[in-house]
Amino acid sequence: MDFLLEDDPLKFYNSMLRDVERARQYIYIETYKFGNDAIGNRFRDALTKKSRQGVIIKLLIDSWGTYVSETFFAEMIKKGGEVRFFSKIRFNSDIFTRGHRRDHRKIIIIDDHIAYINSSNFTEYNINWRELSLRVEGELAKAFKTAFLENYDLYNKYILNKPRYAKSIRFGDFEIVRDVPGIQVQRIKKRYEQLIKSARKSIVIETPYFLPGYLLRKALIDAGRHGVDVKIIMPKNSDVRLVDILRNKYLGMFYKNNNKLLFYKPSNLHAKLLLIDNKIFALGSPNFDYRSFRYMFEIILVGREQSVIRQIQDHINETLAESEPFDYQKYLKRPTIEKIIEWFLVPFRHLL
Repeated sequence: MDFLLEDDPLKFYNSMLRDVERARQYIYIETYKFGNDAIGNRFRDALTKKSRQGVIIKLLIDSWGTYVSETFFAEMIKKGGEVRFFSKIRFNSDIFTRGHRRDHRKIIIIDDHIAYINSSNFTEYNINWRELSLRVEGELAKAFKTAFLENYDLYNKYILNKPRYAKSIRFGDFEIVRDVPGIQVQRIKKRYEQLIKSARKSIVIETPYFLPGYLLRKALIDAGRHGVDVKIIMPKNSDVRLVDILRNKYLGMFYKNNNKLLFYKPSNLHAKLLLIDNKIFALGSPNFDYRSFRYMFEIILVGREQSVIRQIQDHINETLAESEPFDYQKYLKRPTIEKIIEWFLVPFRHLL
């Protein structure tokens, strides 16, 4: 199998468009956002062209996150392509329960032998962000196909058998961990806890939004206290200011327990990555926060493949080169109004 890691969204888009152009059987795409913009139009047109050639097209797009409707894909649908919008919003009493549970997964599968798992949406909005995409060429792609088709089938149904749709898929040394919304079934969060507790030398986390719950906080703090080199990298300024303010409430606690906090400066760091002891990686769609773990359909790939880890190490080193360390003294002097807002936001931490 071949693996290619990419953190530049434009290079990821170009790579995927080349694979789309070569598709002969099918193209399956599951994503949170699909924009009516230069990027969205390029992919829509490429998919329409392939549908004219008889390639099976299936798109699963979250109805909350996306900016387009069926009419945007009218020509593609006319030629046989299928588009499903995950859990369409209904403005009723269910909007803050079922309506809040979104499909945040980002995977692409082409012809049984190419798959992408990534952090990037199909929008121009994030073109300058630092993302993380892994292109897989080989038999592992079929495992992603299984994950996609199950979610494609339940796109507008109420899930009664949650364990089935959250069941991990194993392929050799790889594990695809899926999550469905729920308080009890939070497979990705639990897998992260296991991986963090297993660390003996180092932990690296990259995430755009850093709001871990109690058990993850405890695992990271315990690791720092026991001499594990813990690095948590997040954007200096993400695209959600309220999350940045709320996360600040907890940063002092991590700093005082030997967790190194670093802030990526050039743009929004939107990559989602966990690396343990330079031996085990986990990457995919979830943010390191309450909302992803509790309310979102998410997916990660866990593995030990050394060719992937070497590329991840290069990616992390480049991220660190453009990051600045947490300034604890400056943190203590942050404005009082920010501290008040932090406390005000705590009851809403699951929704941000």
